[in-house]
Parts: sequence; structure tokens; C-alpha cells
Amino acid sequence: MTMSLLVDQASHLRSLARQSRATARRRATVIAVTSGKGGVGKSNVAVNLAVTLARAGKSVVLLDADLGLANADVLCGVDLPANLSHVIARKKELRDVMVPGPGGFRLVGGASGLARMADLSDADRQRLVDAMAELEAQADVILIDTGAGIGPNVLTFTRAADHVLVVTTPEPTAVTDAYAVVKVIARQDGRDPEAYGTDPDGLGDGYQNAARRVSLVVNQARSPAEAKLVYDRIAGVARQFLGATLHDAGSVPLDDQVPVSVRRRIPFAMAAPRSAAAQAIAQLAARLTTGVATADESGFFRQMGQWLRKK
Repeated sequence: MTMSLLVDQASHLRSLARQSRATARRRATVIAVTSGKGGVGKSNVAVNLAVTLARAGKSVVLLDADLGLANADVLCGVDLPANLSHVIARKKELRDVMVPGPGGFRLVGGASGLARMADLSDADRQRLVDAMAELEAQADVILIDTGAGIGPNVLTFTRAADHVLVVTTPEPTAVTDAYAVVKVIARQDGRDPEAYGTDPDGLGDGYQNAARRVSLVVNQARSPAEAKLVYDRIAGVARQFLGATLHDAGSVPLDDQVPVSVRRRIPFAMAAPRSAAAQAIAQLAARLTTGVATADESGFFRQMGQWLRKK
């Protein structure tokens, strides 16, 4: 083997090593945005959070995983030539259904009005996981707008996300359902030591590791005091009965600009960037990017795929 060939091979190996290290560093933080019930503004929070993070220089992908009742495209004023149902049906690749969203993020739209999407089989979920695994090396942040409630489609995404953002309003039914979501997530993770390790903090309670990745944002709050009361109520019950610490992600106030923007199909973070709601979303984005939500190096979609294959 000639010296020049050895040099060429060594150069090639160094190049591959650099690429490998770059890929390893590029592991998107995955944030699942969920809620106990519909109508609390979950999708609006997810869309405007995507806009805000993208305008701050992050590479953001918003996945509308509210399967069967997707509406992120409506809030964004975007027409979708194809969506996740085409990916699951093997008619399209993920890159074919990803479209530019307002403000610079990329949108993967879900299907609306398709009952079969709301109740996917294990095989369909695995197909979705396989298709989405490529996103982890293509973005800084992946936001997943899940469906509402505690169904299997929702829990598939919340189970392995780096952080779960639970959205509620001050209404009593929304508060009750938000706690139900926190309870299911905490118990689900606490019963599966393979998901996040066996009692990493040595407290022996089985819930602390899961609880550190769940936070609450109170939407449509009439005042900061009302939002704090809602947070204290849910966090107190979670601490007492689950041994879990629920992070305070703040609140988004009632704002007349929000329904106006929805009717215009323009995210309020763009249509009214100085509005109280837009400023609150900016504060939420700052909280999520300064240590509250961090990426798990093992990979979100790898974890989710392993879990699905166990079933």
C-alpha cells in the first residue's frame, strides 16, 4: 500500500470522525406539548412557541401529532399538499410532507377528520417512529403538538420526550384533566425503570426523574395571581400524592390579539409581537431553552421505537 494511499485513508477517517462528532452534537431537544382536554389553546401555544424559537435563531420542527384532529396548518395559514397520513400509508416520505411555516420553522402537518389516524395500530406508530427518526439530526428543537387526553397516541409521544409541557386554563375541568395527565405520565415513567434509569437520584420514590421533565403553563389567565393559584393547586397535589415536582412554566394571559390572529390565520407572535400573549410566549421559550428542557443523548425516537417493539 503506497504512502499516498495511506494518507488519503487517514484523511478520510478523520473526516468521518468529524462528521460523527458533529452528528452526535446535533441531537434535537424534543418537547411534547399536551393537555388534559381540548379547547385550552394547546396548539396555539405550540405554534407560537415554534415561531418564537425559530425567530431566535433555533432550527425548529413542529410536528402536528394531534392525529385525526390536527389544526396547526390552519393556525399558520398554510395549505398542506400532504400530511402524516400519507407517510404512514407509505405514499410519501417525511421530507415530502414537511413545509415551511411562518417565522422560519418547519411544519409536519397531521391529518384532520380521519378516524383511523386517531386510533393507530402499533404497526402504524412504528412506521411513524421510523419516518421521524431522521428529524433528530436536522433540528435544534422538535416540538410535538400531541392530542389532548391520555390515549395511546398521546402517551407514545409524551413517554420519551425530553420535556413535557402541559397546557391548561384556569377552568375547573381543565385543571382536573391537567392533573390527570401529570399523574399518568409520572406513574407511567415511574413503573418503567428502563425508560429513564433506576432511581438515579437515590430517593427511592420512582417518580422524581420523570417529574423533572414535566412543567405546567396556564393559558388564558386573567392575572398572574390566578395563574399562580392554578399552578400551586396542581403542583401541590402532584407533590403530595405522586412525590413529583412539577415545574412552573409561567402563564399566557387572556389577550384580545389571540382570537384576532386565529381568525387571520397568522400566529400572534408575528401578527402582534408586542402583545401580552406574545411576550409571555417569549418568556416561556426562554425558560425552555435555559436548562428546563434538555436533550437525552440516547435519542427520543430511538427510545420510542424500543418501547414500541417491546409491546
